[in-house]
Amino acid sequence: MAEYELVHEIKNLCRNNQMRDIFFEEVECDDPEAYLRQRLKGKQLELSVEKGAGGTVTIHATVDGLIEKFVFTPI
Repeated sequence: MAEYELVHEIKNLCRNNQMRDIFFEEVECDDPEAYLRQRLKGKQLELSVEKGAGGTVTIHATVDGLIEKFVFTPI
């Protein structure tokens, strides 16, 4: 299983508030997209996956109407 640093950003949809909630954690998984689908199971979900240099995977998600971004960086 691969080990990743996960940066999870939740965009604040309130007007005039530019702050975001940002969380950091380490996760082990073989497939970041499958990991997120399992983690967010039961929620209304739309995903867009981008694979970057060095194995980084960025997933833009709409989760129950909330815009979130997950960046998986290999450790």
